[in-house]
Amino acid sequence: MAEAAPIDFRTSPERYRHWNLGFDAGVAYLTMDVNEDAGLKPGYKLKLNSYDLGVDIELADAVQRLRFEHPEIGAVVIRSQRDRIFCSGANINMLGLSTHDHKVNFCKFTNETRLAIEDASEHSGQSYICSINGIAAGGGYELALACEQILLADDGSSAVSLPELPLLAVLPGTGGLTRLVDKRLVRRDHADFFCTTAEGVRGKRARDWRLVDKLIPPSKLAEETKKIAEEVAAKSSRPKDAKGIALPPVERSIEGDTIRYGTLTVEIDRERRAARLRVNGPTAQPPPDAAAIHAQGAGFWPLALARDLDDAMMHLRLNETEIGTWVLQSQGDATLVEAYDALLAREAAHWLVREIVLYWKRTLKRLDVSSRSLIALVEPGSCFAGTLFELVLASDRSYMLDGAFEGSNLPAATVKLTSMNFDPYPMGNGLTRLASRFLAEPKHVDELKDEIGKAIDAEAADELGLVTFTPDDIDWEDEVRLVLEERAGFSPDGLIGMEANLRFAGPESLETKIFARLSAWQNWIFQRPNATGPEGALKLYGTGKQSKYDRKRA
Repeated sequence: MAEAAPIDFRTSPERYRHWNLGFDAGVAYLTMDVNEDAGLKPGYKLKLNSYDLGVDIELADAVQRLRFEHPEIGAVVIRSQRDRIFCSGANINMLGLSTHDHKVNFCKFTNETRLAIEDASEHSGQSYICSINGIAAGGGYELALACEQILLADDGSSAVSLPELPLLAVLPGTGGLTRLVDKRLVRRDHADFFCTTAEGVRGKRARDWRLVDKLIPPSKLAEETKKIAEEVAAKSSRPKDAKGIALPPVERSIEGDTIRYGTLTVEIDRERRAARLRVNGPTAQPPPDAAAIHAQGAGFWPLALARDLDDAMMHLRLNETEIGTWVLQSQGDATLVEAYDALLAREAAHWLVREIVLYWKRTLKRLDVSSRSLIALVEPGSCFAGTLFELVLASDRSYMLDGAFEGSNLPAATVKLTSMNFDPYPMGNGLTRLASRFLAEPKHVDELKDEIGKAIDAEAADELGLVTFTPDDIDWEDEVRLVLEERAGFSPDGLIGMEANLRFAGPESLETKIFARLSAWQNWIFQRPNATGPEGALKLYGTGKQSKYDRKRA
């Protein structure tokens, strides 16, 4: 049997098969029209505007492009091209045919896309509005939940529902339950009824229970949606006369176990089940101001690196599931990285710079929630400064060489803090990675501001708590080898659970709740025979046969 082609996350509007993107009066209209014969893999049809990962890859691309290519857009309407159907959610046959790791990675990517929608509404001045003209079930309603406003046709048949429990013996996999009670503040008893009623809720009850925001007669739905969206767009802070920048396809080449990007190289070590991600620092001084950044467009080093790193992570997540450890390395001039950070901080008020920093925030968050062991290596020639030092702070462990390698002319490794380490890149818990690291010593974070701009050697980095271990040249190779071999020898399931628990210390947020529950629910429930066994609900859906449940509460 031929090996399946790797999943490619690179796309663009002219290649969309499931979405149409239009513009009018400061509003973008993102219309869902799923091609049922264009599933990502064979074996199922995407009927009733149901979706698979391929549909969501296009949605994620559109959300990203709207932020960078269309600064004039202040509101985005998500709607359906189909009559009386908005979206029936994730395709059930696709879920039934998919491997467990694909299902969980699908749910995670879908949730990250929903979070990107919410981030755009909160931070980018692009408010999302969902206009529902029929049935919004499961993941379809979860897409609506990610929007700031939900408009529902008041026709007696249009409804919203989360039917996963009664129909499939699983749960809404992209944060539906959490958004229901934490974001929309639906009462617990109402939510309980709603989530155990396969047919969902419509009309006045849907509005009164906070499941939707407004009911509109079906004959006026398009007109009222347009009016509401244009009012929202008019109030947006986005620069209506600015010109966006194009996001061309991310360029990469794959040769055997090496993946090369313009700013990043990934080398896969299959024996140790590890991938080395080596970031290339900038090779030239940063441009002088925001106008020059705009002129460089997608070639601006911080933006180019964020796009390359984002694509590399998604490729490894979905196509290299047995590669359980990511080793984060860098090479280049830390002084140049520091200069780019200074530019980002200085021009933070410019819309494009804001979007670049927000993109880095989301990219680092994707790293945080990736189910991989993260090991950072700080070596001579590294350029872990500011924004790149966040990669070290995101790691489960970090090793910094004390001194130089014998026979090398490279000076001893150092790290640098910049202002970008102290505010712009919060984790899902709302704290910076430094604040999460030093929960027991919050004053230490303020003290670290005195170190901004200094080249911090291994001894000082150890004393400041910025790295985990500082072996010398004699022990370096053995230390690195042992941690990779150790990680490869542990249970991947156990590591996923341990890492997810340890990474998000501190306060809870909507985001941390969603991913914690996603890890627990989907990794457990998706493997239970009640859902995926031969007589499980997910396997028998649509056959007319009754599922046979193991009735024990575990």
